[in-house]
Amino acid sequence: MTQQELAEDTHTLGLPQATALILGTIIGVGIFNLPYSLASIGPISIVAMALTTVGALALAVMFASLSRRMPADGGPYAYARAAFGDGVGFLNAWSYWITAWAGNAAIVTGWVFYVENFVNSDGVVGWSIVIALIGIWIPAAINLTGVKSMGVVQVWTTVIKFIPLIIMSTVGLFFISTANYSPANVSGETDLRAVGSAMAICLFSYLGVECAAVAAAKVRDPGRNVPRATVIGTLGAAVVYLLSMVAVFGIVPTTVLAEDANKASYSVAATTMAGGDWAGDLVALAVIVSGIGALNGWTMICAEMPLAAAKDGLFPALFGRISKRGVPAAGIICSSLFATVAMVVSYAGASGATVFNTLVLMSGITAAIPYAFSALAKIKWRREGGIGDLIIAIVALIFSILFIWYSRNSGDDWFVVWGPFLMAGGAFLLGIPVYVSMRRRSTP
Repeated sequence: MTQQELAEDTHTLGLPQATALILGTIIGVGIFNLPYSLASIGPISIVAMALTTVGALALAVMFASLSRRMPADGGPYAYARAAFGDGVGFLNAWSYWITAWAGNAAIVTGWVFYVENFVNSDGVVGWSIVIALIGIWIPAAINLTGVKSMGVVQVWTTVIKFIPLIIMSTVGLFFISTANYSPANVSGETDLRAVGSAMAICLFSYLGVECAAVAAAKVRDPGRNVPRATVIGTLGAAVVYLLSMVAVFGIVPTTVLAEDANKASYSVAATTMAGGDWAGDLVALAVIVSGIGALNGWTMICAEMPLAAAKDGLFPALFGRISKRGVPAAGIICSSLFATVAMVVSYAGASGATVFNTLVLMSGITAAIPYAFSALAKIKWRREGGIGDLIIAIVALIFSILFIWYSRNSGDDWFVVWGPFLMAGGAFLLGIPVYVSMRRRSTP
């Protein structure tokens, strides 16, 4: 590959591809697993999804504004470093990197639910892990071949994943039974607590609003295309999210959604609508493709954040090296290895919705930190925007704090309840020696 071809290959994401990156990373398998994950809380989770959507749109508009000011690779990391210095920049880069690979572990765990619609229907843990390994490493292989290949896969998987969501958001509304919305709250908690807990889980479905900003160096004309892709992609996801959630909870009783045999919630709803398993199987196939697309996009993002930090001397130089295919291969491989470890550890300690929710909440905690610092950077730079920008940044900051506060599992076992914080804390501790080492190297 010539230098000119390499340069073209590393900047091949136009507006359609950048928008597909946003949609492809936001719409993974999270939304398709939410009804199962939220069944223990109940249909009141729809309210939580609506409120989470407000927060997600605030984040999208905020990142669009920040990307106009600073169309730099690394997104939230770049904003935090510019506003608050190297130390805070490293914290945000490390935190977001955890989000990316832990998010991949969560995505692949939910992806397995739909694959097991066809194989390993008994949910044998060993085989579930094998299936998850395939889901992690196929996207890694695609990313290692170059940005162009990644972009092509992202566009086509985004088109396919919209099919079941659009059907559920339109046709599904005609199959709703309002009786299924009662009781709204089955969690045993107050309505406020139930909504807060559900919001923390719902946030995972919107992770990715910042992806075009993170990959700004891969986007043509980032000052123009990144903000547009961010807002268009988030709005598109928000519409189908809300309508399809209303449909699924209205079609399938909460008690049925909570059963382990019905982890593939959208397939169950489709089967109920059509009166035959064929519909559920088609939805499962679409979700499998959707999951590959999400994992494909997030695998790229996993490498982009440490790449940007490595260029600034805050991550080991290994992460800043570009392969002959024009990609940061070390970041792709290391992130996939960490995702593999997180997935295996989670399966070893729990099963079903608990595994998925723990990884989801861990990702939410580590994502909310760079979200909050991005909001603080926007507030610090408030003179460059109007009162509207300031209000949006404040809303984004409040939502980020609330997402952290409510990121606890339900149950009586303290290890399970605080599992997301324990796993996130352990991942943060791994960053201390890295930061100390990089500081020593940069000190004369």
